[in-house]
Amino acid sequence: MATHEFHHGEMDIQDQKATWDGFLTGSVWGGLIIVLMIGHAVLSIAIGLDWTISLGIMAIVGFAAGLLLNLGGRWMATVVVLIGLALVVQAFIWLFGAVL
Repeated sequence: MATHEFHHGEMDIQDQKATWDGFLTGSVWGGLIIVLMIGHAVLSIAIGLDWTISLGIMAIVGFAAGLLLNLGGRWMATVVVLIGLALVVQAFIWLFGAVL
């Protein structure tokens, strides 16, 4: 049989805690990004708002969620990058629409 006695609470769990914290952070960020993308699509396509108004609303929602959940400056930078990506995609849509 085992020669070691089990003592509850003596195991170092820092690695497991860091992994769990990373998983939760990634889940929150991924969920918020999906909400922002689907929200923009719903507002601009299904409801028929202008894409700039929809993008502005989702930017405000993204910044507010970052402040509310205390996600920090990296989240704010991510929202800015997502806004830039949306503008680039819209520029491609305009460009290919002008060519056709």
